[in-house]
Amino acid sequence: MTICQKLKLALACSAALLPVAASAAPAGDAFATAAHLHRGVNVLGYDPLWKDPARARFQPRHFAIIRKGGFDFIRLVLQAFDHMDATNRLDPEWLATLDRVVKQASDAGLSVIIDEHDFNACSDDPDACAPKLKAFWQQIGERYRTAPKSVLFELLNEPHGKLDADRWNALLAQILPVVRASNPQRTLVIGPTNWNSLSKLDTLKLPPSDHNILVTFHYYEPFRFTHQGAPWTDNRDLHGIPLTTADERRIGADLATVAAWSEANKRPVLLGEFGAFDKSGTPIADRVRYTATVRRNVEAHGLPWAYWQFDGDFIVYDINHDTWVEPIRQALVGKP
Repeated sequence: MTICQKLKLALACSAALLPVAASAAPAGDAFATAAHLHRGVNVLGYDPLWKDPARARFQPRHFAIIRKGGFDFIRLVLQAFDHMDATNRLDPEWLATLDRVVKQASDAGLSVIIDEHDFNACSDDPDACAPKLKAFWQQIGERYRTAPKSVLFELLNEPHGKLDADRWNALLAQILPVVRASNPQRTLVIGPTNWNSLSKLDTLKLPPSDHNILVTFHYYEPFRFTHQGAPWTDNRDLHGIPLTTADERRIGADLATVAAWSEANKRPVLLGEFGAFDKSGTPIADRVRYTATVRRNVEAHGLPWAYWQFDGDFIVYDINHDTWVEPIRQALVGKP
């Protein structure tokens, strides 16, 4: 049975259930969980909400807007290290905000991936990261041990740099038992090193007996196109880079490679991030074409995806004007 057939079978068995019915997925089977995740969006990574809820740009009503806009899950981007004390205890007020966000999203019919996003700190200094990351997941694991299965844990976004394959696998071996102690049946989301690169999927070492892991990768190729003008990259001075038909063929081939890896390794896969930078001056028609091309190819293989991101940059929703960036939304959820 192919991955697509497995996903379709799981969907057929659950067609009568509610939108967040991942909570009814068979324990220990990430394929069943993946079957309930289709189209997602990354949210709240850099919102003032986390330090001063009164200044929040993102509002509770936006969860209903996301659901009605055609999405069924969110990837909740957290920089938790900033909210830990000297003993690595999480700030109670920050935790209360997190509780509200998870509840509001769930009440809106959205599944939630809790994503620990301190990837630069962990990649720059893995030794300093390890106790913080273990402390984070010990606390979050205990706090959400009774949450519905529509809440997933993503252990760390985009390991890279000093957190190479060997060190990342060693760190995973420390963190996984911490999470499984409180959440033996929770679906976990784990990606490879090199910024969750598809080229490093084969380096990821996961426990063979743990079948409740959803493998994730991120995709921003061709990088010269998607990140032209992005000030945090070497492409900051690049402009006017077109999306070519050769690029579109490459996208199709790359995503077929991921699907083949999933099939060969019997692991479900999530595209956790993709998008094209929106402040580069690149014509929106090109960005729409890119977005639609990735979405079409991912869905052709039956894989769920989450767009980067709702607000900030690469946006699909303009909070300042309280409206969707409709061409991008249509590229994501409209007719393929």
